[in-house]
Amino acid sequence: MRLSSKSEYACLALIELAQNYGAGWITIEDISKRQNIPKKYLENILLVLNRAGYLSSRRGVHGGYKLAKDPGTISVAEILRLMDGALAPVHSVSKYFYESTPIERNKNLRDLFANIRDYIANKLEHTTYKDLTR
Repeated sequence: MRLSSKSEYACLALIELAQNYGAGWITIEDISKRQNIPKKYLENILLVLNRAGYLSSRRGVHGGYKLAKDPGTISVAEILRLMDGALAPVHSVSKYFYESTPIERNKNLRDLFANIRDYIANKLEHTTYKDLTR
């Protein structure tokens, strides 16, 4: 599994918002500065997260973004899937993004990558953004 910079920045933005959960609206400028994320890139990421229901937004001088859900209910896995797709190292062992690959020709090799997928998915499914703010 390899994360895109989009996923990495999405995770950093969500950590920033989770740290400020319940404290009101956070501006793009503040998130960008605190997490060192390019503002234009961050705008696109926040738009995806907003449309997926993870964020609420408000326009205006006192506007910004905040989490629409408790950070303890948002797993890292769901955000990575939203941004990058499959967590599996190869598509033929993916539960949600299956595609046939040459790995399937060898059961032992396929099983190895399925075990890797299970370990990664389990760790990411059971890690929330609240966990990452501790």
